Amino acid sequence: MGYRVAVVGATGNVGREMFNILEEVNFPVDKIHAIASRKSIGVEVSFGEKILKCEDLAQFDFSTVDIVLMSAGGEVSKEWSPKIGKAGPVVIDNSSAWRMDPDVPLIIPEVNPDAVVGFTKKNIIANPNCTTMGLLVALKPLHDLAKIKRVVVSTYQSVSGSGKAGMDELWDQTKGVFVLGAPEPKKYPKQIAFNVIPQCDDFLDDDSGETKEERKMPDETHKILDPAILVSVTCVRVPVFVGHSLSVNVEFENAISDEEAREALRDAPGVVVIDKREDGGYATAKDIQGEFPVHVSRIRNDPTLKHGLSLWVVSDNLRKGAALNAVQIAELLHERGLIKQRLPA
Repeated sequence: MGYRVAVVGATGNVGREMFNILEEVNFPVDKIHAIASRKSIGVEVSFGEKILKCEDLAQFDFSTVDIVLMSAGGEVSKEWSPKIGKAGPVVIDNSSAWRMDPDVPLIIPEVNPDAVVGFTKKNIIANPNCTTMGLLVALKPLHDLAKIKRVVVSTYQSVSGSGKAGMDELWDQTKGVFVLGAPEPKKYPKQIAFNVIPQCDDFLDDDSGETKEERKMPDETHKILDPAILVSVTCVRVPVFVGHSLSVNVEFENAISDEEAREALRDAPGVVVIDKREDGGYATAKDIQGEFPVHVSRIRNDPTLKHGLSLWVVSDNLRKGAALNAVQIAELLHERGLIKQRLPA
């Protein structure tokens, strides 16, 4: 017998990807609902060969489902996830709303699966940020091997991380450059076409100089992997439609060679190593679009550190960075028998 599943935010990039991945991994679904805001009632989305019509979030009876995959943004999640959790189903939330709540597990199944048991306090499980996801899947086997002291990360984040508005802006500006000139930026503070912008999200209201996106990675690393790891991040938006890339420099407490790291990563769950020291012998954002794993390349010793490595990490931010991880959490709950199936009303 399968589960009754609802996807909230069904018309968005991540919501649609959730339907695709549920079908691809053959998750045991008995009945599935597409949920969105009132303005999207009746909009059609696909689940395998089925066509689903969106139902109204405000009117839907969540006591009739077992699992809710939530991808409707932070404000919607703050209002609705607690209500849905109290109605019975477990909520797997893709927004930033619940990540740092001490009563909500923040889960990457390849990294901290055992922490999932804490979800019963609020019936909510949080998905980490898309860049944190790729980083920690790659760092976990290295931390186990040689214990990480410090990480310095520069991100190269695609516009799909900003939703449809970001993708539309890159598309319109790229076309415009060759015709009448690029339209003025609306989603981003500067032109994104043929440019890179060293700002993802808003600046924090403190004297750190960090953006909200830059603060997420250390906070989430500390909650998921190890609170002792020092993390420094610069987040950059690049004119790529899908796929986040990370340049990562890691300092370890213990000795580790590039070959030892390469072997540990090859054996790690959710990781693919593409690391030939030749032209094109590495993964790029374009290469990995639509792929499930995190790809690691350019693994090399850092001669400026006693125990240091540099890495290039790439992942599909709509898949592993969002929808796939949410579905993997649902699979983890299923495997451990933690989903309470409710009888139909």
